[in-house]
Amino acid sequence: MFQKLKQFKDMRDQAKHLQDMLGKESVTGEALGGKVVVTMDGNLTLTGVAIDEELLALDKKEKLQSALKDAHSEALKKM
Repeated sequence: MFQKLKQFKDMRDQAKHLQDMLGKESVTGEALGGKVVVTMDGNLTLTGVAIDEELLALDKKEKLQSALKDAHSEALKKM
């Protein structure tokens, strides 16, 4: 029984180590020719968003929303 507990603890330690290593990785996804850029770490946490000012106009809301989704999807594919 103690052997099983030790194995479980070892697996948990390995998982934690892997999670720490993934947290150090970084990928970016771009859309609209680089006007929308998102950055994610290896744990799939969004760590940065950059949006070109011309897309912040109210009449470009749908274009911006679509670009954010596209950039996020690209970053996920790279991960």
